[in-house]
Parts: sequence; C-alpha cells; structure tokens
Amino acid sequence: MHFRRRRLVAKRFPRAARPGSPMSAQPKQYDLVSYGQMIGDRVRMDAYARALRQAVRPGCVVVDLGTGTGIFAVLACRYGARRVYAIESSEIIDVAREIAAANACADRIQFLQGVSLDLTLQERADVVISDLRGVLPFFGKHIPAVADARGRFLKPGGTLIPRQDRLWAAVAETPELYGKLDEPWTKNLYGLDLGACRQMVMNSSLKGRVPPEQLLCEPACGPALDYDTVENPNLHCEWNWQARRAGTGHGLLVWFDTTLAEGVEFSNAPQHPELIYGSAFFPWSEPVPVLPGDRVGVTLQADLVGDDYIWRWETCVREAEPGQAKARFRQSTFFGAALSPAHLRKHSADYIPALDENGEIDEFILTRMDGRASQEEIARGVAQRFPVQFTRWEDALARVGELSQKYCR
Repeated sequence: MHFRRRRLVAKRFPRAARPGSPMSAQPKQYDLVSYGQMIGDRVRMDAYARALRQAVRPGCVVVDLGTGTGIFAVLACRYGARRVYAIESSEIIDVAREIAAANACADRIQFLQGVSLDLTLQERADVVISDLRGVLPFFGKHIPAVADARGRFLKPGGTLIPRQDRLWAAVAETPELYGKLDEPWTKNLYGLDLGACRQMVMNSSLKGRVPPEQLLCEPACGPALDYDTVENPNLHCEWNWQARRAGTGHGLLVWFDTTLAEGVEFSNAPQHPELIYGSAFFPWSEPVPVLPGDRVGVTLQADLVGDDYIWRWETCVREAEPGQAKARFRQSTFFGAALSPAHLRKHSADYIPALDENGEIDEFILTRMDGRASQEEIARGVAQRFPVQFTRWEDALARVGELSQKYCR
C-alpha cells in the first residue's frame, strides 16, 4: 500500500464544538477524556457496532475515517475484515496503534496519519465508516471528506456508514440556555453597560439540551443528507410553525436523526435519551412572547468557508390574527466573531500582503527545510539571523520543531 501524506490538521470533537464560527482559529484537538465520553455513549457505540457487523463480510476491506483511538477499526477486524485503513490526522493515532496491538489485530490495520482528502489508496474498500459530525452534520470538512471517500475509496456498490442524517427543528422556550448567553452581559454585578458584547453573543450558537415540554411547536423535519449522493456541503432550509401553546420563544433548537444501516438508527431529539452530540441552539436577538396559533417562520443557512461554517438564521414571528409581525431578526455567526476591520481587510481580494517579523522568521525556516539541513543547523541559522528574537539557538529550535511538525513528511 502506497499513500501520500501532505498535511496535518487537528480533529474536532462534537461535544465541545458549536455549530459554526467564521474564520475560526485552529480547531481543538480531542483529548482522551473526550474520546472516553464518545466510547461511553452506549446508544451511539451500540448502533455503530451493529451497523459495522451488518456491513463487514469475511475478507473485506474497510476504511475508517477519523479513527481516533481505533475502536471502529478494531471492531471491523473482529467482525472479519481482511484489511482496515484507519485514517487519523492527530497524534492520537499512536494510541490507536497500541490499542490495535493489544487486541491482536495490528497486522490487519494500516494506520495513515493525515487528512483523508490528501491521501491516496491503491485498494478500494467494501465499507467506509465515519463519525465526523459536530453538534450537527454540517461541521468542518465532514461532508467533503465523506463525498471524497465515496468517490475515491469506496468500491462501486460498497457500504457507507452512516447512510443518512436528517435535520429537525423547533422553537424553544429555554430560559436556561438563553441565560447562559444573555446574563453575563445584562446582569453583571458592577452595573456596567456591556451591550456590545451581548449583541455579538446573540449571533452565536450553543450546544444544549432542551426537554420536549419546553418546545413551543411541533418539531419539523428538515433536509436529509444522503451520503450516497451528497456533494454540496452547504445548507439552506425553511421552517414554518404555528405555536401550540403560550410561552416565551428564545430561539431555534436543531438536532439530527441518523440511519447508519438498514434498521440501525438513533436520534438525539429532545424526547430521546441524551447523546454526546447534543442539540444546537440558535438564540433570537430578544425573547418573544408567543400565543397559541402565532406563526413562526425561520430560514436557516450554513455555508462552508475554509474549514468552518458560517451560519445565518432569519426569523419572523407573526400574530395569529391579523397576522401582524411581532418580531423580525436577522442573525449570523459572522456577526458573533470579534473581527476587527484590519482582520477583515486581510481577507479582501485587493489586499496586498507583506510578511511581518514572524512571517519572515517562518519563511527563513521553511526555505531551509530542503531535506539537507538538520533542525539544529536550521535553528543555529535562525538565531544568527534573528538575534533579538532568539538569544539562544535552543529557543529557535522550538520554533523550527513546530514548523517541522506542521509541514514536514
């Protein structure tokens, strides 16, 4: 087996992530506590294990996208796989190797460290399994990675796990979640006006749990992601409801159901046991009193920009009679990020970039990573070229090591 490994990115963890933020920083790494929580989610694990057992045949080939600690890869071997290609971008792959060895299947698992979009396999798989979602399936490069693996890694007629995800949404009365966003800025102990922060945070989203009795309307089904055909990573959907009871609307609650295989499903809906994914709460700019029969229309949009999503949600609440608008909101995670004009200017097409001091240091280092010089030699050269920034070559070595880890084979 030959493969290319071009670059590494950190893998993200669904429990900690929010549905999207614009121009985000480097995504957070998993830690072992988080992996343990994923494995400890019995509903999720049992469903994936059943789907894998149903799909794997003796002698087949499996690709595990985002293998993490290698649990799915080991289970695939236990169910009869001849070969598993376990792909993982983070350093947890070394732990996965140990787990494979401890479970007597290291000889059947090929661990590939890198991003699946950058890897080439010479053998196609009978099964591709993944769980790259966040709180919602529209998360990072999840959809492009699955679509790419379907086209390049999977045999014609092969099996994808999961097969389909379906979005659901409802209007929620949830003072608890709303208060987490609102109260630090409106009820501070010092009488300060923090309205600028509140305005931004109401354009953010939050992972949360809302019991079914706090929904003001019947949950409505949204678009389905069919992984056998999906290509477009973006989302645009509309929901319209009539309130079923009086209450205070605080925002939109969104979750998903999944079909992993024929007859193997689970849901993180409010009426089901809580799963690790949770639900996404998109707050309204202000709470809105709602009466039975009032109509609520919401348009939800998610656009993949780089490695992350920008979410937009527009809301209109109308009285049952005569239909007069009670509230209108236009919100976006783009407005929830503290982006200075200087930051935004650097994303414009007409900006003319020039390296700052840190960029010059990195450029100096990278141009010397030509396969001939050792890291010590490079670090000594850095310290000589930039003596104010690096008084000792050992200090420069740390910088060289960081870039080596990020960019070198």
